[in-house]
Amino acid sequence: MEQYIMEFAKYFIAIFMALYTYECFAVFRYNTEERRNGIYIRQNLLMFLVHFTCFLVICTETEELDYLFFYAFQEIILFAAISLFHMIYPRINRLIINNTGLLLSIGFVILTRLSYDKAKRQFIIVTVSLIIALIIPYFMDRFLFLKDLKWVYALVGITALSTVLILGTVTKGAKLSFSIKGISFQPSEFVKIIFVFFVASALYKASGFLEVALTAVVAGIHVIVLVLSKDLGSALIFFVVYVMMVFVATKKWIYLLLGITGGSAAAVVAYKLFTHVQVRVLAWQDPWSVIDNEGFQITQSLFAIGSGGWFGLGLYQGTPQSIPFVEADFIFSAVTEELGLIFAMCLILVCISCFIMCMNISVRLNDKFYQLVAFGLGVTYIFQIFLTIGGGTKFIPLTGVTLPFISYGGSSVLTTLIMFSIIEGLYIIKQREVSKSVKEKRKGVSGRSSGRQTVSRKEDYYEEEDEDYYEEEYED
Repeated sequence: MEQYIMEFAKYFIAIFMALYTYECFAVFRYNTEERRNGIYIRQNLLMFLVHFTCFLVICTETEELDYLFFYAFQEIILFAAISLFHMIYPRINRLIINNTGLLLSIGFVILTRLSYDKAKRQFIIVTVSLIIALIIPYFMDRFLFLKDLKWVYALVGITALSTVLILGTVTKGAKLSFSIKGISFQPSEFVKIIFVFFVASALYKASGFLEVALTAVVAGIHVIVLVLSKDLGSALIFFVVYVMMVFVATKKWIYLLLGITGGSAAAVVAYKLFTHVQVRVLAWQDPWSVIDNEGFQITQSLFAIGSGGWFGLGLYQGTPQSIPFVEADFIFSAVTEELGLIFAMCLILVCISCFIMCMNISVRLNDKFYQLVAFGLGVTYIFQIFLTIGGGTKFIPLTGVTLPFISYGGSSVLTTLIMFSIIEGLYIIKQREVSKSVKEKRKGVSGRSSGRQTVSRKEDYYEEEDEDYYEEEYED
């Protein structure tokens, strides 16, 4: 019986995941949350089916009651989080919330398989982080002073990064974190959010050459401090986010070209200065020639990805522990080996759907500050996905960046949840803007119409306007 469960489960997991991914993109066919409701319900069902099937395999394989209780606690927390977000914020974007739940559940599954103790610690961190994330959307449009704190953002960000440079502990050759009473913090994860707010605050009123140059100086200080700490992965994220936000704020291609040129030159300089960068480039170029040393991690990662096949070997059937730091830097390889290429590709597409929704929210916001914040956070998220998966698959040199929601790491989980909660808060702002616009149009129609004409005849008023856009406004 156990053999049948193990064998058939991997096919069901892949099918459920594929159906969920399809629904992620089916969402974009509809303009309103009300029309998407059926999709969201199906997503919730498929998400819990993926989670249940994975833990059915885990419990069957381990035959330990602890895993069953651990699964039950996860279900309670995930269900409560999704339900509470929807109940407290009826106007929230449920695609982002559903995807967050799915990605967290995948993280729980693969971490439980790799290290039960680390999975339990991650679960506690996620629970606390969800409570924090739950209150953030409430304050987004109530703290208007957030727009005018650019120098506060700059000071806090540089101070936090400099503290790590001075007092941080060395991890894998870089100063990434420091500990307070046994609790480890990685400030660069949180400064990513502060940095996005700084750039948005600096450029939302004016984006001329002076503003761009001044912002570039502050951004450069952030990057230099990270380089001195040898946290080059985070430095690259900060640089790319800055260049992209400047490009969107100014709409000038010259800044994008200068950013690409400067980034390329900086990469060459980093290669010349840092031996661990040279090691990573060597491992990327030809890992097989140094398989016993520099190329060991990446070759083991490629072995794991290649051995999984379309449907994976099945949970507990692979050897992901052979990859050093698998629960952090190479979690995607472990997922691919045991859950399969179909599952892994769907995972990437789910992350992409989050990014697309962030961009969708950004372009529909009227306030330029909010537009830039949503855009910057979306770029931060998707670029981190690219660095993690690209490094683990030998597409780019390894950067040591974690996979959001799935890799082991409390700072990364909390930061990503905060980012998504901010974006949800911006979505609520957008919905309120739409409602306000509709009310104003209703008053305008009522003021010019006779007693027979009502708002129900909105098609006469909007006949020369974009039908889908106003239909969305009216229904929201």
